Amino acid sequence: MTLAALPYGDRAWLIECPGDPVALAQWLMGLAWAGRPEVVVGARTCLLRFAGPAPGRAALAEILADAPAPAPPSTAGAQVVTIGVRYDGEDLAAVADLAGLTVAAVVALHSGATYRVDFLGFAPGFAYLSGLPRALHLPRRSVPRIRVPAGAVAIADRYSAVYPSSSPGGWHLLGTSGEWLFDVERQPPSRLRPGALVRFEGLP
Repeated sequence: MTLAALPYGDRAWLIECPGDPVALAQWLMGLAWAGRPEVVVGARTCLLRFAGPAPGRAALAEILADAPAPAPPSTAGAQVVTIGVRYDGEDLAAVADLAGLTVAAVVALHSGATYRVDFLGFAPGFAYLSGLPRALHLPRRSVPRIRVPAGAVAIADRYSAVYPSSSPGGWHLLGTSGEWLFDVERQPPSRLRPGALVRFEGLP
C-alpha cells in the first residue's frame, strides 16, 4: 500500500493514513527500526518521531511499501479501562430530547458500549473515544462553555471523552467521574493510550 509522508522537521515524518491510524501505528511499532521511533497517533495520521535524524524519503518509502491494506486494529491484549461515572451532567436531559430518547435510554446506550481510544489531543490526557452508539451522535454545542470541570464525561460527533482537567469545551456533558486520567508525576502520565478499550460504569 502506498502511503503519503510529509517531512516534519529533520527528525520526523507525518504519514497520512487512508485507513485506521491505530492499526497503522501497531504495524509501525512492530517493525525492526534502527533506533526505535515514537509513534504518535492522530485522527488521520501517524507521526514517526526519531531520537536522531529521520530516514530519508527513499528509505521511508521502501519501508512503507510493505504496509498492510487498511484493516481494523487488533484488540488482542488491549488494555481495558473501566471508568466510573455519575450520570448527572448538565446536558443529559437536552441530549435525550435531541436524540428522541429518554434519559434512562441515553444512560443505557452510553454505559453499554465499549469504546476505543483513537487518539489524544486538545489537552494533555484528553482521549477521543470511538464506539459511541449512533443514536447519540450529535454535533458540538452551538455555544461552547468557558469552563468545563475536570472529570466531565461528554459526547460530541461520534466520540465520547472525559475532560482530564478544567478547560473550555463545546461537548455535551452527560456526567462526572472522579478518576485520574492525566498526572505528570506518573509514568506514563496519561492513563488512556491509543488502542486501549474503555467502558463506562454507572455509579449511584
